[in-house]
Amino acid sequence: MKRSPWRFLWKSTDIRKKLMLTLGILVLYRLIANIPVPGFNAEVIKALKSNTTAAGDLISILNVLSGGTLSSFSIMAMGVYPYITASIILQLLGPIIPAIERKMKDDPREGQKWMEKWTMILTIPMAILSAIGQISLFNQIVPGTTVLRDYGWSGSNFLPTLANLSTMVAGTMVAIWLGQIISEYGIQQQGLSLIIFSGIVSQIPNNLVRILADKTTGWIVLVISLVVLLISVFAIVYIQQGTRYVKLMIPGQRIGYRGIKSGGSTTLPLRVNSVGMIPLIFAQSIITFPALIASFFVNSGTAWVKNSSVWIQSHLSGSSSLYVVLYFVLVVAFTYFYTSVTFMNNDYGSSLKKQGAVVPGRAAGTETQKYLAKIQNRITLPGAVMLGVIAVLPNILAVILHTSAQATMLMSSSGMLIVVGVVRDIIDYLQSELSQHGYEEKLIR
Repeated sequence: MKRSPWRFLWKSTDIRKKLMLTLGILVLYRLIANIPVPGFNAEVIKALKSNTTAAGDLISILNVLSGGTLSSFSIMAMGVYPYITASIILQLLGPIIPAIERKMKDDPREGQKWMEKWTMILTIPMAILSAIGQISLFNQIVPGTTVLRDYGWSGSNFLPTLANLSTMVAGTMVAIWLGQIISEYGIQQQGLSLIIFSGIVSQIPNNLVRILADKTTGWIVLVISLVVLLISVFAIVYIQQGTRYVKLMIPGQRIGYRGIKSGGSTTLPLRVNSVGMIPLIFAQSIITFPALIASFFVNSGTAWVKNSSVWIQSHLSGSSSLYVVLYFVLVVAFTYFYTSVTFMNNDYGSSLKKQGAVVPGRAAGTETQKYLAKIQNRITLPGAVMLGVIAVLPNILAVILHTSAQATMLMSSSGMLIVVGVVRDIIDYLQSELSQHGYEEKLIR
């Protein structure tokens, strides 16, 4: 009987250390994630489970981005969400502000360091705003009751409020730090994704209990959820693995005075979905941000401010048709945007020109880059549409089953895409590590 190549992961000392470090950090993160903010009101948390208001829907959405910590109002209730928002803002500003775009193009390595530095700086004010917004959302769950017993900006409540906000911001920075440790010393470039991944997976047992709590339709919903989940996973993997191969010609080269090295041909792989689940996280962050800001003003004394805030929160919190349409459009738009940015940074035209490779019938350099960009834009369309459909799938099922979007699936669409994307990236990384250590067998055949 042939032995599994997965055993090599344990036999290789270097890979084993990275996996054990990653697992240890994730266990530590989940332990810290269960520590609640000091002075929180447990009654508000209990009321959240049966809440069907716009605030409750928005908390459910933000709970995915926080890695499942928001629903228990943990000191890591914001997860790495402020960092993601800060990263989105800076990446959107890149093509708009010429100085930033020039900095990223002239020296990509220094530009990346600059981007990471300012992302961390911008994360702090974003975390403060997010913490205040989340507290405001929880305060709407039970009218007249606050999620923090000593919350306020005057009198004796000021110092406890400041301490709690500082604790929540510190929790976010610790989560980011743990993710960076994983990216640097564990599974490379997957730290923040694994932080979110661990939270999503940890919520599956709770979602299973919630679905089965309905004695009349629980099992029917569960079976439908599992079938849709399996079909969705297959579709996600199929689309994300889809690749268009562009033929490249490598001309012969003269070596010295006599020898001539013969040319040949190869292919350049262009993926249908080259950016994974990032557009979905971006879209969800952008669409929920106005609703989070609106939560500050739902109790305003000015009528038009209050009405506008209530409208924004109710229509951008996950249960309205406007949210579904905007979510789909933003996912498709961000897929194209992020693919374009990634493709531009790769600059295949210049890279192929330096290597001496050419696309048949195309001039090297700019013309090749434009041709490849045209192909990438065309093949991105099915990937972007599929990503958008899967993003709004729970809402579609909710309409069919006459229930809420949160009650239809074991994990949200965004959570499902994140889980599949992270698992795929981890397998690719492990396969690469095994190849570097001399193990040639494929983990998945």
